[in-house]
Amino acid sequence: MIQTVVSMALPVDEHLQIKKQRLEPFAPTGKEKRISVVTGTHGDELEGQFVCYELLRRLKEGQEHLKGIVDVYPALNPLGIDSITRGIPMFDLDMNRVFPGDSEGPMVESMTKELVEDLEGSDLCIDIHASNIFLKEMPQVRINEITAEKLVPLAENLNIDMIWVHASATVLESTLAYSLNSIGVPTLVVEMGVGMRITDAYGHQLVEGILHLMKTQGMWDGPVKEPKKPIVSYDNEVGYINADASGIYLPETNIGDFVKEGDTIGYVVDPLTGEINETAKAPIDGLVFTRREYPVVYSGSLLGRVLGGVEQ
Repeated sequence: MIQTVVSMALPVDEHLQIKKQRLEPFAPTGKEKRISVVTGTHGDELEGQFVCYELLRRLKEGQEHLKGIVDVYPALNPLGIDSITRGIPMFDLDMNRVFPGDSEGPMVESMTKELVEDLEGSDLCIDIHASNIFLKEMPQVRINEITAEKLVPLAENLNIDMIWVHASATVLESTLAYSLNSIGVPTLVVEMGVGMRITDAYGHQLVEGILHLMKTQGMWDGPVKEPKKPIVSYDNEVGYINADASGIYLPETNIGDFVKEGDTIGYVVDPLTGEINETAKAPIDGLVFTRREYPVVYSGSLLGRVLGGVEQ
């Protein structure tokens, strides 16, 4: 059942509408748990679009196995998705910096408040993000250390490669995940892939994980695959590789590669002179979990990240 969660008037007789698809068991008891899957907060992050499609397809195909309520919100920022804009067009706002919103505030704050109210009461929420157009991220869940005790065991069932527990000082209180966790809705933030693209393999991987997580919560009794055992990073050293020279970046490593300190991870080349301006080296031993995808770089551009303290 498709429901309109938010509807607001726009100029020139148009409306902003945020919709969700709700799936329920064939014979609901009224005691079902509810999971919400949200994405599209940033209009240039499209990895979640495939996840929504594939998850709904799988659930409809085996709806006799559904024992919980599933709410899927594919586009929290429909204007951003329509215009390929990270923030909310016209307002020049990052939507994930406006939560939990205010019903008496301006339009965007009123909109985010309605979204939070609709999501309130969920037993679990998966908040799916992609990286930007510059970087590709290994499928991972990012968790505030304040909520780690509760959320890490849930994230371990999600079939992702890595769980990155952040210090609370680095977490913004104006995000959807922080707002939902603050009102008792356990929310896992998934980061994967690259901006403006869809990585099919990552999408299938996460859908398998969502189904497995639902099974552990009694929301699904259909077949599931055994999830990957993720690397859990609490205080592991993270090595950042930044360009020292400008040019075109040609990576030599892939997401998931293990490198040693001093290994070549890529080259910054000059297409005018035919010379290598810089040979980028791994700063530590570890796992490559972020890789530069957009080739034009300048001094200071992030080329990649390596997670230390991880054995092959």
